[in-house]
Amino acid sequence: MPDRKKHHVIAHGHSDTFPRGVDLLNDPYLNKGTAFTDDERDVLGLRGLLPPNVNTEEEQVVRALENIRQYKTDLEKYISLIALQDMNRTLFYRVLIDNLEEMMPIIYTPTVGKACQEYAHIFSRPRGLFITVDDKGRMADTLRNWPYDDIRIIVITDGERILGLGDLGADGMGIPVGKLSLYTACAGIDPSMSLPMTMDVGTNNETLLKDPLYIGKRHHRLSRPEYDELFDEFITAAKEVFPNAVTQLEDFGNTNAFRLLKKYRNRVCLFDDDIQGTGAVALAGIYSALRITDRPLKDQKILFLGAGEAGIGIADLIVSAMQDEGLSENDACSKCWFVDSHGLVVSCRSDLAEHKVPYAHDYEHLSDFLSAVTDLKPTAIIGVSGQPGKFDSDVLQAMAACNERPIIFALSNPTSKAECTAEAAYMHTEGRAIFASGSPFAPVTCHGKTFVPGQGNNAYIFPGVGLGAIACNAAVVPDEMFFVAAKVLAHEVSREDLDKGLIFPPLSRIRDVSAKIAASVAGVAYKRGLARVPEPENLTESIKKLMYDPLYRRYID
Repeated sequence: MPDRKKHHVIAHGHSDTFPRGVDLLNDPYLNKGTAFTDDERDVLGLRGLLPPNVNTEEEQVVRALENIRQYKTDLEKYISLIALQDMNRTLFYRVLIDNLEEMMPIIYTPTVGKACQEYAHIFSRPRGLFITVDDKGRMADTLRNWPYDDIRIIVITDGERILGLGDLGADGMGIPVGKLSLYTACAGIDPSMSLPMTMDVGTNNETLLKDPLYIGKRHHRLSRPEYDELFDEFITAAKEVFPNAVTQLEDFGNTNAFRLLKKYRNRVCLFDDDIQGTGAVALAGIYSALRITDRPLKDQKILFLGAGEAGIGIADLIVSAMQDEGLSENDACSKCWFVDSHGLVVSCRSDLAEHKVPYAHDYEHLSDFLSAVTDLKPTAIIGVSGQPGKFDSDVLQAMAACNERPIIFALSNPTSKAECTAEAAYMHTEGRAIFASGSPFAPVTCHGKTFVPGQGNNAYIFPGVGLGAIACNAAVVPDEMFFVAAKVLAHEVSREDLDKGLIFPPLSRIRDVSAKIAASVAGVAYKRGLARVPEPENLTESIKKLMYDPLYRRYID
């Protein structure tokens, strides 16, 4: 009798061993549900386990969309999508890719923020790999428990700063899961090559610690020495178990994010999306905005609200770009100003963290953001504070008073944390604002014109950067990769897009944009001797061939 667990079949001319029967239906990477043909049902022990009618993938997409759209809240739609992902990965990604503008706000920002807040209460099955202090001394063995060994991209969080929502501990796992969904949807990374991870080092969120359903370790966050020892063992183990993987740091707290990036960026293939990815997408947005204002980057004065990972990451990349236009580093830094929770970041303050010091200018201390706007008269304001409504009518009107086309970026996520809405930005500037936000806003009609707000989502950057690093097996991920990614992204914005108010290309084109970004990123690696595989004759075409397309495999010929 044949093995009830496995069955040897010929698929596309290759001899493979697959699960059969219920085991096959329970494998989300292999399951086709009602799309299994009659012959496949006979060979794979599926006869009688499925409804008799055979559906095409297209018919299954129609059914899936009906099921998702019947729910009234985005959180319910999120749960439905995740359930589909757990059951049938191919169908999930077909639905996501073909309906990206509709589904991305559900699978990621803004809905993923609510999903993380409710994660312990909507939890149904494990997704991703959790590591804790209990894994010390055996980290490599824990990583080997993951069922797939050809991992090319790891997204890891410690849950300390989930979006603009703060410390959500182990409940932050929704972020790596969501980010990796976008890696596949936006850049074609095969989902079996991705690993979502949470390093559960505890939480200082007392509400979670008191929640009987909380899924994480019930203690406060580890001390720095314990934390560093655990993270270092993870880096060492990941390099051993998954030697070809790119590691993306996601939603770490400011202090840990900056120092971990500094410590490991030149040792392993690693980057921090909140610092470098956010910097690149914001720089691309500014490049696009300057095509409207027709003024060079080096003539801009940019004022940030918030001086954490995102703000400093954006400023650092802007400084590099201004240096590329001929400014010295000091002159470029003098163009970037910050307001944090204690007011304007200036040199006379004694309370500044290390990462703020390069942007502490010799100027009088101003206690609030509006005073900084009226005094400094910036050409652009960028909100990365997680403080909703801080770009109020007074701030927006002050920007309009000193700029013909004020650049207003309210980038905090999720939508509830945005510094202003798209409607407020347009209404309080007489429709003259060049606006972008981190989460989506609907089109706005103002002064007889309809504006389509740009969404400065990191999904325009990190999937392409990751794909490029994977394609060339990069040793490290230098800032130059993000600089060229920003240039490519800005170049992909058409004049027609700009006329609508869009400073980023439509999401419908994101896979093509990601392929171009990946080629530019891999090009940097080859130019700098950082690639660990030979350069193909046609880099762009080679990268496009790597991109996963969610189509069902045939199990028998």
